Amino acid sequence: MKKKFYNYIEKLQNTITAKLEEIDGSAKFREDLWDRKEGGGGRTRVIENGAVFEKGGVNISAVHGPLPASMQNYFNVGEVDFFACGLSLVLHPKNPKVPTVHANWRYFEMYDKQGNKLKDQWFGGGQDLTPYYLFDEDAVHFHQISKNACDRHHPDFYSRYKKQCDEYFWNSHREEARGIGGLFFDYCKATEEMSIDNWFNFVTEVGDSFLEAYVPIVEKRKDLPYSKEQRTWQEIRRGRYVEFNLVHDKGTLFGLKTNGRIESILMSLPPHVQWVYDHHPEKGSEEEKLLNVLMHPKAWI
Repeated sequence: MKKKFYNYIEKLQNTITAKLEEIDGSAKFREDLWDRKEGGGGRTRVIENGAVFEKGGVNISAVHGPLPASMQNYFNVGEVDFFACGLSLVLHPKNPKVPTVHANWRYFEMYDKQGNKLKDQWFGGGQDLTPYYLFDEDAVHFHQISKNACDRHHPDFYSRYKKQCDEYFWNSHREEARGIGGLFFDYCKATEEMSIDNWFNFVTEVGDSFLEAYVPIVEKRKDLPYSKEQRTWQEIRRGRYVEFNLVHDKGTLFGLKTNGRIESILMSLPPHVQWVYDHHPEKGSEEEKLLNVLMHPKAWI
């Protein structure tokens, strides 16, 4: 399964980066191959200073070896070996009318120290949207494509994983969501209802839906005019994105705790950000409209 899934994310990375370069029309992805001394490595691709994408990364990795003590406590296990692979992407567009997007699809295995016997295995992942200016039809489109992917595998998956996404991407210290959500799932293990192959089919279905969910939004909004004030608002909201990734995100924590490549882990951070003291948008403004939704996540479908 780990070879099968890694082959999938290799191909998906190629598909996604080729399409994003086509949309940008100017910048190309820079590729870095890296090794982890404890075992494994990855292929990082970063785009910067493009016509559409100010910064973004589409990264794959496969790491393995002894599970660090800090993560043993997290998983409530003793000394074990692990394997983890996945694709993680974040795109920060230049135009504040185009939303930031994040997606991740991953697979994890755990083995005992004695005989390298497989003890546990699961999938995780999701995709979510972070707009700076809210276009309801964009939110509906993103959620509908995500729901379509879920519905092909289980009638309850969309509602379940949409709820988990709203709960996970919650900046609790701000009492607001990071964005308008999407899907988030983790610890997808084999059951009587879903085999590990069924989970593979589900996760890859969601992965294959990403471009359909995001690209039409980019193409619709990337050439809209925007003001200096709207750009400032984008940078203030990007600050909240940074706060979530550094304070709450489990993927960032896992990468740091397992001696992952720092440049790849922190590629999710935008290049231009502001933290304005006690900032509040004008009453009745488009900026306030967004905040009202972020403070009270809604059903888009």
